[in-house]
This record gives sequence, C-alpha cells and structure tokens, in this order.
Amino acid sequence: MQNHYNLVYREEEREMNPLCIDQGVGLIPWSPLARGFLTGNRSKADLNKNNNETTSATKRAQTDAFGHQFYYADSDFEIVERLKTLAEKKQVKPAQLALAWILSKPGVCAPIIGASKMYQLEEAVAATSIKLSDEDIKSLEELYQPHRVLGHW
Repeated sequence: MQNHYNLVYREEEREMNPLCIDQGVGLIPWSPLARGFLTGNRSKADLNKNNNETTSATKRAQTDAFGHQFYYADSDFEIVERLKTLAEKKQVKPAQLALAWILSKPGVCAPIIGASKMYQLEEAVAATSIKLSDEDIKSLEELYQPHRVLGHW
C-alpha cells in the first residue's frame, strides 16, 4: 500500500496501516521526510504572515502550496525540533532519524524517498542501521497532533 505517512502526518495509523498489517499487505509510504520538512532545515521563523516560506527555504518549499496544507501546524514544528535534538544526540541527521523512525513501524517495507543528490541517497541507506529505543520512539511520537485527512484520491 503506497500511503502518505511520516512523523508529522500519521493519519494512516488510524485505519489503513492496521488493515494492511492484518491482511499481510506491505506499506510503502510516500513522503517519509514530509516533502523535506523533516530534514530540519525549516523553522517557524521562516514563515511569513500567509504561512508561506520566505527566501531562507528552498524554491520548492517556498511555492509548495500542497505541502503547506500538511506540515505547518505548531505541533509539526515542535516535532521537528524534537527530531533535531535527538538526531544531534545520536550524531545523525534529522532526515536519517525520521527514516529510522518510519522503518521501525510495523508493516513498513520500503519508504519512497526523493533523493536528488547522491549524498541524500547515501544518508538514506545509512538510516537503515540506526536503532531507536522505545524511549526514542515515544519522544518522537508524543507531540503529534491529528491532522485532517488530505492527499487521498
């Protein structure tokens, strides 16, 4: 099942993920890094009054109206800050930690990453060897606030 699933959009945990697991269907989440949001290079301070990113963000992030519907709640930024703190403690990149988290979830077999540079692919592969404790997972998940369901066609 190719589903939208990451640390800041976990609505699939309600029904679809349990159904797929029950039926033996693997999960292949798209946007496991939340369109770059979980790389840790954006902050609440980057937003202007219209909730659009300013010039400190990438061109895609500045113009990504679809992504802006998903990942700009206060709790999303809090999760990114928590992710950055834990990544620093583990001496890995926030993106790697976000991938390690999704790989730790039941049923997930192959997150779909959007690497545009070789180092991004290498870092994603390295994420497969990062082990998260139950405490790490709880720390990353406890700030999550439900979102309205989007992106289902």
